[in-house]
Amino acid sequence: MTVRTVRTAAATATAAAVLAGVAACSAPSDGGPGGGTDSLTVGVAQEPETLSPLLGYGKEGNSKIFDGLLTHDARMRLKPALAEDLPKVSSDGRTYTYTLRKGVEFSDGKPFTAKDVVYTYETILDKKTNNASKGELDALKSVRAEGDHKVVFTLKYPYAAFAERTVLPIASQAVASRTNVNTGAYNTKPVGTGPYILTSWRKGEKLSFKANPHYWGGKPKIKRFTVAVIEDDDVRATRLRSGDLDGAILPPNLAKAYEKDGDRRVFSAKTADYRAVTLPTDNPVTGDKAVRRALDVAVDRAAMVKSILNGAGKPAYGPLPVDEPWFAKGTERPHDLGGAKKILDKAGWKPGKDGIRVKDGRRAAFTLWYFSGDKLRQDHALAYASDAKKAGIDVHVQAGSREVIRPKLEHDAMLMGNGFPADPDFDLYPTLHSSQIGDGWNNLGHYRDKTVDEQLDKGRRSRDKSVREAAYDKAQQALERNPGYTFLTHIDHVYVLDDKWRGLTTQVEPHDHGIGAGPWWNVQDWQPEK
Repeated sequence: MTVRTVRTAAATATAAAVLAGVAACSAPSDGGPGGGTDSLTVGVAQEPETLSPLLGYGKEGNSKIFDGLLTHDARMRLKPALAEDLPKVSSDGRTYTYTLRKGVEFSDGKPFTAKDVVYTYETILDKKTNNASKGELDALKSVRAEGDHKVVFTLKYPYAAFAERTVLPIASQAVASRTNVNTGAYNTKPVGTGPYILTSWRKGEKLSFKANPHYWGGKPKIKRFTVAVIEDDDVRATRLRSGDLDGAILPPNLAKAYEKDGDRRVFSAKTADYRAVTLPTDNPVTGDKAVRRALDVAVDRAAMVKSILNGAGKPAYGPLPVDEPWFAKGTERPHDLGGAKKILDKAGWKPGKDGIRVKDGRRAAFTLWYFSGDKLRQDHALAYASDAKKAGIDVHVQAGSREVIRPKLEHDAMLMGNGFPADPDFDLYPTLHSSQIGDGWNNLGHYRDKTVDEQLDKGRRSRDKSVREAAYDKAQQALERNPGYTFLTHIDHVYVLDDKWRGLTTQVEPHDHGIGAGPWWNVQDWQPEK
């Protein structure tokens, strides 16, 4: 959905003079904005850790450099990409056969064949490959080529969401196999079949792309595409205002300044992107089920949507959005501060002299981290701490980098974000299943619940929609009884973009909204306004 305005509050004031200086020092030097409709420069908050699909890059699609066997249209329906058609699935749901598109070449001119598909999937599953997302292919038993233009996947069990996994980008065997998969040049100098070719990557600053003139889907009209990496929301807003950027993702309150700008459009994209607080079970405070249950009802989600998101979002009670068909109706938790206090009283957490509750000599206190420069996470963390304090729980909010925060998460809480719209398995399983503890950034709360595990296993191993619905309902109901996280909000992504192209849309977006999401998800198809 695209709109010209979003519901926002007054824009946050920034130190414009200082930030303008920062912008001037770090302005992209190629493919800059304002130079017509054949170039585009956008600002995002994060850059990828790697550009190799063998290590997880682009696994949700829209990677710009690569294509998958399938891709999504604007309504998130699967459609063919490197495959000629959707897969043929055997009656038992264990075999998926893809016929590949003929005449496709990688950007170095080498032909794309079934061997590249087999190489990509087998390399990801190799124990030596440091791909934190390889568990997403747990159902895959084997993949084989039948000639140059047919690939057959065999599964260990029927996995209803498998076709969604084949939007995964395909790497060039000829190039990638010549280097170390974990540390080699392919991670920063990839070769793919996609609409764009990487020309440079200045880490922490920008990625620059040029149109692939031999792209099988047609040469893009936007010849130069630059992604500026700007972690700080205020700095991103300032660089957009100065004309240094053609577009950017912004928090809703900063996007308000452009609602009446005749030269720019504001886009609001529905998402699966949520914010939640991890509650580590190994922490003596957050590991207490009574504390988790109390926090779950003490938090005022509706107020967060109103004051932090300015209406651009909705309350969250689990990984799945409340308007998602797989959401278990009736598991919404009302704001009930009195109820939270009763839960804590009954569990023996009594108010101390300073109002903070104490049990067996231990204060109800813990640290909550958020990523530095992320205003949305900061605002959520501060609001959460304020609500918790009203119930007698002291939450110390602290900012840090990913490198600082990650080792602390067995004991400390984090204001996390995640979300994948393609299938409920993609959100529920990695976040809640106990097998995912310690697997990359999965299950950061070290959550364990027998019923949740059983139902998530049942849901992912069945192709029967009614069986899956029942399993996911039971899993979400168990989560309500035993919350391992405090889910806060689902967030609409808000973008501001120069109004000189036509046909722009947004998809239902995942949490990761850098290069692959946003109005530029299909930049290769853009046409200039006439």
